[in-house]
Amino acid sequence: MSLAMSGIIPPIVTPFTADGEIDEAAFRGVIRFMIAKKVHGVCVGGSTGEGHTLTAAEFKRLMEVCVDEVAGRVPVMAGMIVNSTREAIARARSVEHLDIAALQVTPVHYLFKPDDDATLAHFRALTEATKIPVVIYNVVPWNYLSPALLVRIMNELPGVAGVKQSAGDLKLTADLMLDLPAGKKVYTAVDALLYLGFMLGAHGTIAANPAALPGPCVSLWNAVQAGDHAKAHEIHRALLRFWNVIVGDNLPANVKTALALQGVATGSPRAPMPASSPAQQAAIRRELDNVLRFDS
Repeated sequence: MSLAMSGIIPPIVTPFTADGEIDEAAFRGVIRFMIAKKVHGVCVGGSTGEGHTLTAAEFKRLMEVCVDEVAGRVPVMAGMIVNSTREAIARARSVEHLDIAALQVTPVHYLFKPDDDATLAHFRALTEATKIPVVIYNVVPWNYLSPALLVRIMNELPGVAGVKQSAGDLKLTADLMLDLPAGKKVYTAVDALLYLGFMLGAHGTIAANPAALPGPCVSLWNAVQAGDHAKAHEIHRALLRFWNVIVGDNLPANVKTALALQGVATGSPRAPMPASSPAQQAAIRRELDNVLRFDS
């Protein structure tokens, strides 16, 4: 199963009110901002979108609102952070009536790690239960899937269309690219090294920096595609400095702060995640002034 998504695909934030409810009007505003910056797709319900906090009903509603607001202008990916095969299938089926290009799905992420065969069985059951292509969100530290296992899954399961390769080891991305089955895609989520990921041949990115700075990330992608590596390296340096001030345990809150400083209403993080500290806010404001020189 092929997937026609490449380029900059922000995992957009989910605005919450002070009492933790979804702010649908602000959510639509985030989507409009992303499209105005010429992103190539959007992902809803990922880690940056605090997808781990969403109920099944909230997940479904966000996808309905996103598809309505996007109105076919860019592909939409649905992020699913769940802990059982049963729940993964239920969430996939809940959005099958929508124009969803792909499902971004984590491996099981609670304490108990399934072995390779059980992981394969998990994704087999999911892909047999839905017609929507699956992108494996390879992010869980204690259940991080090896390049060999990812290649095995993609070879055996036509419904798995690709991998979002997270964590900081870019060599694992390079190893995955070496044996990537024909027609499958790899999206880099190594925020600090997006430029190098693109140079390795990644088909795009689904990561926090694009969710906070879609314009400069589109500029980076365009520079690499055009072969303008002097410009790409300059943008990379600015994005790396920005990443170094937003990374942390409250990363989604810091992404929201960056968007708010660009005039986008983002609401609060969902408790118990803390908002950006005064020191974080000052650092984000400082690096924004630098990196937005490359806004698309």
